[in-house]
Amino acid sequence: MSHTFTDLLTHAVFSTSDRVPFLADAIRNDVHAYIGGILRELRAVPIAIGGTSDHVHLLARLPAELSVADCLRVVKTNSSRWLKEKWPERRRFGWQRGYGAFSVSESRRGAVVRYIQVQERHHRRISFQEEFLALLRNHGVAFDEKYLWR
Repeated sequence: MSHTFTDLLTHAVFSTSDRVPFLADAIRNDVHAYIGGILRELRAVPIAIGGTSDHVHLLARLPAELSVADCLRVVKTNSSRWLKEKWPERRRFGWQRGYGAFSVSESRRGAVVRYIQVQERHHRRISFQEEFLALLRNHGVAFDEKYLWR
């Protein structure tokens, strides 16, 4: 086959360092928009970006040549630098070291988009930790909770 064809939908979740609520309502949309711009620069297609004051969810279609690890390293590094430059009072801002990333079938795309869009309402009932544990379990990801929150 002379061409490469992919449909790599990825749902990624990452939080602020120590889950400090740095992403206040006043800046959250700007941060999400900037992350979308980074994704486009990487030739990824941002489909949905949302979250709360302490974490971000994104759903993006990644190009075949871009690994999830490289994508999230660039997104987190560049958005962190930009955020601290734009809002110097948040100079202590940082993202957590790790992330969760989950493949999404095209048939579940709409459900994941809706899930990302209602994060604020969702987190009135469930904590980030509970949500992340559920994502890991639902996707069959092995983990040791003893090391999960470090």
